[in-house]
Amino acid sequence: MNMRPAAHPAGHPVAQPADILAPNAWGGMSFQERMATAEFRIHHQPHIVVDGRACEGCSTRECIVACPANLFVPTSDGGIVFNHEQCFECGTCYLVCNREGAITWNYPEGGHGVVFRRT
Repeated sequence: MNMRPAAHPAGHPVAQPADILAPNAWGGMSFQERMATAEFRIHHQPHIVVDGRACEGCSTRECIVACPANLFVPTSDGGIVFNHEQCFECGTCYLVCNREGAITWNYPEGGHGVVFRRT
């Protein structure tokens, strides 16, 4: 059986989930070590705004499950509380949300947002 990695349409290899966690994928650092180097430069205007009213009645709650930083918290009244200060800016929440207008996502202002240091 041939176990070649999947290829991007342009012929470049596509990273597999296990590859991302491998220490050599991050210059000898594990994924967890790399995330520990993150610095969050917080702007007073959030780059993501969640309209909790639009979340009411959502039965799938993809944002809660998909956010790698666990920044979405369900409320007892069916809404969502979101804390942007530790956001990795991956956009996953915006991509998985199936409620029109529930999430407004923009890049942070210049000089703000997540910064990964090379140690």
